[in-house]
Amino acid sequence: MTTAVTPTGRADGDAEEAARHETQRTLRSVALLLARYQVRNLKRTFDEFERDILLPILLGEIALHNLGERENGLEFVERMPDPDDDAPCDTRSLRPCNAYSIAAATGLPRETVRRKIGRLIELGWINRRHNGHLYVSSDALAKFGELLCSRELPELLAIADRARRLMK
Repeated sequence: MTTAVTPTGRADGDAEEAARHETQRTLRSVALLLARYQVRNLKRTFDEFERDILLPILLGEIALHNLGERENGLEFVERMPDPDDDAPCDTRSLRPCNAYSIAAATGLPRETVRRKIGRLIELGWINRRHNGHLYVSSDALAKFGELLCSRELPELLAIADRARRLMK
């Protein structure tokens, strides 16, 4: 077996090994950068949600379910307002969900989901209609949308830029 020698005097196998080592080092650096961001973000979220990590997961699932199709430019069929609904959020343009669908989406027990949804309703971040449909409240959209825009999104974009620079 012969090994080709590069103009720098290194064998091809050595150069490939060095490139592989450099790639692994870069990936570890990016992974560490992302892990630091994630842990910092989880700690903030934990504190903002009464130190109950399930609350933001459930609120996020409900909001994503409600708003999901909008990101694809699809609007929902406008429904007539429910006269029994006192929810301040305009639910006519949101897709409803219920505790069962959120339990299925999260893999959490239904009773846990029901209990945590009750707490989100008490906090004013979720509205439940008489038929059990759940909607993220306008208060939650305002509060957490503002937080995402003011702190988390710029921080995430800065982390992404640093990761790109490391990958070059």
